[in-house]
Amino acid sequence: MRRNWDAIWMVARREFVDQLRDWRIVLPMLTLIALFPFVADDSTRQAIEFMNKYGGDLILERLVPFVVLVIGFFPLSFTLVVALESFVGEKERGTIEPLLSSPLEDSHIYFGKLLVGITTPLLFSGVSVILYLLLISRREIALPSAYILALVSLLTFAHAVLMVSSAIVISVQATTVRAANLLASFIVVPVAFLLQGETVLIFWGNEDVLWLAIVAVTLLAWLIVRLGLSHFRREYLLGREIDTLNFKHLARTFWTRFKGEADGVLEWYTHELPQTLRQLVKPLLIVSLLGVAAIAASYLWVIVEVPEMITLTPDRTDRIRTFVTGNLALLDEVSEQLPAPILFLHNARAVTGIFLFGLFSFGTLGITFFLVNMGLVGAVLGGAQLIGLSPLLTFAAGILPHGIFELTAFFIATAAILKIGAQLVTPQPEKSLGEILLVCIADWFRVFLGVVLPLLALAAVLEIYLTPVLIQLAFKP
Repeated sequence: MRRNWDAIWMVARREFVDQLRDWRIVLPMLTLIALFPFVADDSTRQAIEFMNKYGGDLILERLVPFVVLVIGFFPLSFTLVVALESFVGEKERGTIEPLLSSPLEDSHIYFGKLLVGITTPLLFSGVSVILYLLLISRREIALPSAYILALVSLLTFAHAVLMVSSAIVISVQATTVRAANLLASFIVVPVAFLLQGETVLIFWGNEDVLWLAIVAVTLLAWLIVRLGLSHFRREYLLGREIDTLNFKHLARTFWTRFKGEADGVLEWYTHELPQTLRQLVKPLLIVSLLGVAAIAASYLWVIVEVPEMITLTPDRTDRIRTFVTGNLALLDEVSEQLPAPILFLHNARAVTGIFLFGLFSFGTLGITFFLVNMGLVGAVLGGAQLIGLSPLLTFAAGILPHGIFELTAFFIATAAILKIGAQLVTPQPEKSLGEILLVCIADWFRVFLGVVLPLLALAAVLEIYLTPVLIQLAFKP
């Protein structure tokens, strides 16, 4: 353990020396530290005056933690250039050969670069935050508690690991510094959107809700670190000189994987598709457990929390139940208002959203989107329980007839995107990251076109033409 740390520190010390003697890095960061806290302090003063004039105690109470989070983000975005050129920059300058030819392990080199990339922005962020807190201590506003500051600090640290690890992955894959810098927008922009979501948690949630953001960002950062380490090969850095985008090769590779060895549609369905589905057994088990847990958690939350939120008295419950059962005749018009093809396209779009969100987050956001859909199922069952209807009968008549196909499609599609995330972070020395990603996408489209879309089409027909009839028979007044 000590030997590994010494090797990592040797690489990190070399990077620290190079950074501290480069005025193009040090001077902009010192300028940022010297100016930005004062700008933030003046903005806080104006916000306080505005809130005191028109009211807004909640915003005043959450203002300082929000500004601290923003101050922590700006140095991260500015110093991202250091991580972006950590490998490709040295390659262009011709200084990476001695490092790669050393007896250091790949993990030592990678973690040494990662350590410097994280430490530098966190140091500048910490100094900026401390200076800002000293400045606003003169204002007539209560400073946030140590607990809140600790949560925001953990969130800033998670942002640093997420952004720097992403930048290092780009630096390893890119062949020029220009290409790496152009790809930086794929880091800064998503994290900026993530920061907006965390701002909502700060202003409208409570302190404990921030733990959800911390856990989510930390998990995503760990996956990206694992991705970079899994696909870091020093021979790969020395062997690639130029990037070429060969669409014919990409299309050929995708089609070869998608088609497999099948000579026709029937052989593809009987041989290639079952082979892909067998690889989804473990991911499907995980997704099934998470889906059932989400349905149960949502059901219990509705049962426990909703009656207190809307003051659900017995009289009000009777009126709601009477209204619901008295309007069952409106289900006869569902096929006119929502045709089956439109419902099919809606569900297909939802599955595609799971794919896109999951593709850029190693499956985590895709699973989150899936859990939200499962939570809606639990909420419907809980709502039925609250107004005196049988949740079991509601599930059997209103969800199961089409849900046996629709939910199966969602479960399989989510399991396929979870498999993509697992394959991306699994070391495969014989393949590049791009090759692995292309093969994973081809496997997902196998499942999507061969299983998911037919199930969704059948579910849409049943949901429009069969489910309303069963609901009317089950809950006829």
